[in-house]
Amino acid sequence: MPAEWEPHSATWLSWPHNRRTWPGVLNAVEAAMVAMVAALGESEQVHINVLDEAHERHAKGLLQGRYPRSRIAFHPVPTDDAWCRDYGALFVVDGHGETMALDFGFNAWGRKYRPWNRDAAVGASMAAILGVRRFVPGMVLEGGSVDVNGAGALLTTEQCLLDRNRNPGLDRVQIEARLKHSLGVKQVIWLDGGIEGDDTDGHVDAVARFVSAARVVAAVEPDERDANHRPLLANRARLECARLSAGQRLEVVGIPMPDPLHWRGRRLPASYLNFYAANDLVLVPRFGCPQDEVAMDILGRCLPGRRIVPIDCRHIVIGLGAVHCLTQQVPAVRYTAATGA
Repeated sequence: MPAEWEPHSATWLSWPHNRRTWPGVLNAVEAAMVAMVAALGESEQVHINVLDEAHERHAKGLLQGRYPRSRIAFHPVPTDDAWCRDYGALFVVDGHGETMALDFGFNAWGRKYRPWNRDAAVGASMAAILGVRRFVPGMVLEGGSVDVNGAGALLTTEQCLLDRNRNPGLDRVQIEARLKHSLGVKQVIWLDGGIEGDDTDGHVDAVARFVSAARVVAAVEPDERDANHRPLLANRARLECARLSAGQRLEVVGIPMPDPLHWRGRRLPASYLNFYAANDLVLVPRFGCPQDEVAMDILGRCLPGRRIVPIDCRHIVIGLGAVHCLTQQVPAVRYTAATGA
């Protein structure tokens, strides 16, 4: 599985529609989605799942004049929600240089939200639309629960992948073996868990992400009174102790957490780690606090040569996700079997 910052042939999204996910704020979420698509359309091809023709007309109306028509493709692929990262196909490149779609099982983050049958079928539809081979790894896995460096290493959390509501018949050793086999990685770096308010049981894309083969950006909460302080400190300690398969230490770059956000008495899982690296730009969550500028500056230095595009996620995160959760990359990397490059 290539790293996210490696070249894409496209980005895949599902247009938001679930008012239970975003009560009273769906219009604001769609406005943020328009900003995302407008930016991505300048960088690469964009595929968008819609419910039907009426939903497509609605999305096109919102996007009118904001995107190059040749770069956007709509697909009648009904969904239960918009979190394409978690239920969509994960794309890998095989030993012959061909893209292949991994269609992991999806059960709505441990059977938390019903229904999820339409979301669970999206991976197969994505593979069919692209005309690529589809492989079913035989385990439940959400895309936001793993992050790879494209050079054999994978980040994840024990809290999420060892959760018994996902793969009760698999233990840690079996899960790690399936990750290595399906995603083509050599090692799994296990972190502890996620952040307060995260309904995914600790997705790694809210706490730590690779930005190069040996560099990781990690969320930091300096306020010792905050519930995220100790868990994030524990994750960072694990990263600093980790070694890549060749024995190399990871370079760990801290990114501050935003000010706490709440909705109807609930802490929201706001994090700058939920960014998305496209071909020519990085979509970075913005939460309306001073740390926004700090996070954008750090990610700009860690992912040079890309334009930093802030996306207002104060309404998106009410649905308990952000930019990365809404996107899925399709790689455009050719693999050379002889060199592994």
